[in-house]
Amino acid sequence: MSDEYGQRWAEIYDQFTTWRFGPEAAAETVSFLAARAGPGPVLELGVGTGRIALPLAERGIDVHGIDASSAMVERLRAKPGGDGITVTIGDFADVDIGAGRSFPLVFVVFNTLFALLTQDDQVRCFANVAARLAEGGAFVVEAFVPDVTLYDRGQRVSVTRMEPDAVQLDVGHHDVATQRVSARHVHLTEDGVRLYPVELRYAWPSELDLMARLAGLRLRERFGGWQGEPFGSNSGRHVSVYEQA
Repeated sequence: MSDEYGQRWAEIYDQFTTWRFGPEAAAETVSFLAARAGPGPVLELGVGTGRIALPLAERGIDVHGIDASSAMVERLRAKPGGDGITVTIGDFADVDIGAGRSFPLVFVVFNTLFALLTQDDQVRCFANVAARLAEGGAFVVEAFVPDVTLYDRGQRVSVTRMEPDAVQLDVGHHDVATQRVSARHVHLTEDGVRLYPVELRYAWPSELDLMARLAGLRLRERFGGWQGEPFGSNSGRHVSVYEQA
């Protein structure tokens, strides 16, 4: 995840995620993670504005984070309790949080794993997480299930929200050979146009399972959402829990 991404998205990220998932979504995520965190410490990859990290910390859990965007982290710091989150600025594929430290829980939510734009980076991330997991620990990944039918000849334009004085569009290009999506979230208002970039390299759940195996991990459980919904062929996303093999 680049700092350019953060510079654009920091101003609307909390509002966007609340609109996309609903106001209760963060609480569901936090409850799921807290049940698997024990006393901590826990590590969030792509901690961003603290949407999940801060409510976890409010439960008394020692939360650490890593993020490439200083702008996103500045938003976190400006919130109540933001100074209590230990944050490292850097590439979370490296999971460089200090030698000898281990975590009962490492997690990455809201498709953020796909911000690593090559399979090699994603594989390296799994390997470094495995090296940081405490005995009996878990690595939790939330991500969408790819749906290539969304694209017509590698392109997609969709209206995601329409209001009396504003329209929101998602415009994207899909490269099936590299599993890359380059997209823009577009805000059209009377005041002008705002563009918010999205660059990702998606992976299928089975591909993530193989990355885990290469890192010495295995799938413990997989759900269709944070409330423990069953995962199946019609699931649009998954919450996968990996453990040491």
